[in-house]
Amino acid sequence: MDNGIGPVDGHKAVSNGVVACPVAFRALSSPAAATVTSAEATLGRHLARRLVEVGVSDVFAVPGDFNLAFLDHLIAEPGLRLVGCCNELNAGYAADGYARARGVGACAVTFTVGGLSVLNAIAGAYSENLPVICIVGGPNSNDHGTNRILHHTIGLPDFSQELRCFQPVTCHQVVINNLDDAHEQVDKAIATALRESKPVYISIACNLPGVSHPTFFRDPVPYCLDPRLSNKMGLEAALEATVEFLNKAVKPVMVAGPKLRVAKAAAAFAELADASGYAVATMPSAKGLVPETLPRFIGTYWGAVSTPFCAEIVESADAYLFAGPIFNDYSSVGYSFLLKKEKAVIVQPDRVTVGDGPTFGCVMMKDFLSELAKRMSNKRNTTAHDNYRRIFVPQGQPPESDPGEPLRVNVLFKHIQKMLTGDSAVIAETGDSWFNCQKLKLPDGCGYEFQMQYGSIGWSVGALLGYAQGAAGDKRLIACIGDGSFQVTAQDVSTMLRCQQKSIIFLLNNGGYTIEVEIHDGPYNVIKNWNYTGLVDAIHNGEGNCWTAKVTCEEELTAAIETATGKKKDCLCFIEVVVHKDDTSKELLEWGSRVSAANSRPPNPH
Repeated sequence: MDNGIGPVDGHKAVSNGVVACPVAFRALSSPAAATVTSAEATLGRHLARRLVEVGVSDVFAVPGDFNLAFLDHLIAEPGLRLVGCCNELNAGYAADGYARARGVGACAVTFTVGGLSVLNAIAGAYSENLPVICIVGGPNSNDHGTNRILHHTIGLPDFSQELRCFQPVTCHQVVINNLDDAHEQVDKAIATALRESKPVYISIACNLPGVSHPTFFRDPVPYCLDPRLSNKMGLEAALEATVEFLNKAVKPVMVAGPKLRVAKAAAAFAELADASGYAVATMPSAKGLVPETLPRFIGTYWGAVSTPFCAEIVESADAYLFAGPIFNDYSSVGYSFLLKKEKAVIVQPDRVTVGDGPTFGCVMMKDFLSELAKRMSNKRNTTAHDNYRRIFVPQGQPPESDPGEPLRVNVLFKHIQKMLTGDSAVIAETGDSWFNCQKLKLPDGCGYEFQMQYGSIGWSVGALLGYAQGAAGDKRLIACIGDGSFQVTAQDVSTMLRCQQKSIIFLLNNGGYTIEVEIHDGPYNVIKNWNYTGLVDAIHNGEGNCWTAKVTCEEELTAAIETATGKKKDCLCFIEVVVHKDDTSKELLEWGSRVSAANSRPPNPH
């Protein structure tokens, strides 16, 4: 079993998931570590080296007076690149995107004004189970406990406000004000982030990164995480109960959930799909985790806005195995799923629940799915997929556009579909891009990311920056971003140019917050129109490789795509797509009305 640290399972997150069983953090036995000079025996160097060791090559940062000395150590570390961002929120989003590509990400900001700015992005990473190491430069160690009032605070001598804000959205927090145990605190924080697959907070007093200390006189001993192991008896009991439950079913199905990433169980899920013969679907937030080229893949299960014929097969099944699901109001389309608990096997990263029966704890998803595949191979059941094939009618293509006809969104996504290869990755912004991108059929190897649980508009700009850095040129990214979302975080297009990235951004200009319109309309959903290509040209300012285009019809779109994938393939390409304000997917119309109904439920009188 892999117990190293680094990208695994196709650039998915590193951690084994939610804690259910104790996992030890241990140092590997190794030859005597090499001694280092006194000038190198510092906390800053130690933390920088640990980041490199766990797979971080880029740290996204915004400088401030409390973190400047620490940033010097990041710059000095071989194998580590400091990526300066335009604001802390985008630095956090970039670390989120980087963690999706590499398995772990990191950002560095200054005390309170930087920390509270990055907090929203860290909360998003927490909700999406991403290990992000958030490093904050804190006040001088001599100022703690002195009753002094410092700048970058709210004017109180208590410096713990930032720490208290980070506690609910990180799985571990350390404040380093002395060097005696600093190496232990750093190592424990990083290990916890990887083990829990959640963000951690590390605050370092601004006068400590460059101070020599005996604990750093030798190179750090390499470390790793002991793998989480299933309880053998619990695993066996869960398998027996599940096999008995599924073998009684006539038309069982399998549905992949987003926590497959946390559990590193995507390959095991595919193995079970092949062995069992079941029809396979994914929840929307799991798109990209499971190959859509599996023989019995039937699409995205998203209740009333599912892929055509997918919901009918899933909800009519007499047994369904959900691997790593998250059921919330968005994923359930306003709590309108037609699922029954007694028909479900729910497999979470560390436990299995069978119908209305018992829950088996300390059972790791990866182990469970792999062992279940072995036991189902002689009990193949393709009934659900056979039924799907009987009712399936291929989807049609959008009507042909007349010459010069205003561009429709469905025509845009018809052409984006043609662009996808195994060397692509799609970043979908919160909004109607959720629904349109869900309908894309991903070739093998094509990545896909969006932020469904937290749903913070503007996330995709920073995440695109971070994912592209993490992918290190292995993939060309295609981002679909609405105009309202882009206005929140547009500045870091400049950082993409500084990093010589070659992504393609489709900016959908429809004049407002379309997803909000379909939930509850009002004048607040209309935004000021920008000259988006002009803005990006101004950011470009002749430095770096950038190409922009504004398209209003299909002929202009096809010409722009041909240029972006041809002679401008080595450029950051920004294509503004002008569409009608009411041009939305039918899925958003349905989803918006159901979420609106859920939001507007009257108070319970009891």
